[in-house]
Amino acid sequence: MPRFTRAELESYRGAEVPDLLGPGLRLLFVGINPGLWTAATQTHFAHPVNRFYPALLKAGIIDRAIDPAAGMTDDDRGHLRARGIGITNLVRRATIRADELTAEELRHGGESLRKLVAERRPRVVAVAGITAYRQAFGDRKATVGRQPDDLGDAELWVVPNPSGLNAHHTVDTLAAAYAEPARAAGLL
Repeated sequence: MPRFTRAELESYRGAEVPDLLGPGLRLLFVGINPGLWTAATQTHFAHPVNRFYPALLKAGIIDRAIDPAAGMTDDDRGHLRARGIGITNLVRRATIRADELTAEELRHGGESLRKLVAERRPRVVAVAGITAYRQAFGDRKATVGRQPDDLGDAELWVVPNPSGLNAHHTVDTLAAAYAEPARAAGLL
């Protein structure tokens, strides 16, 4: 695992991470925005304390461990694409924390996500983070789980954010939450 100095990580502020998308997209996970470690490694959900990939493995959504902290391998990316899993973000620019984003950036991200879903047509979209979802889609009363309205032709879910800053959830509770949209997408 690489070690970054604070200054090295700071140099990635504002950087972007390309979407992970392939043909036959079944389940699109949507992060809030890249963190600096994610930007440095060009790998979604890459921070060493992020529980995204351990939760996917525990849920059975993927069938092998992925350690993204050093940067995901081409084989790892291929495994996710082959399973029909994609990853994008509401906001493209990297920050230390999601609370650095403006409400306007999140609303614009919601609009961009609508366009991406219309173009790529996943079966299911799972937004990781209720607060960001509420801001991006103007739904202040939304709760975690299946949303009453679809996003285009895709079922829309909100799942807990896997960041290490979200202390309310464990790998086990995240795995249970991620399994629901994965089941709806036909992955489980």
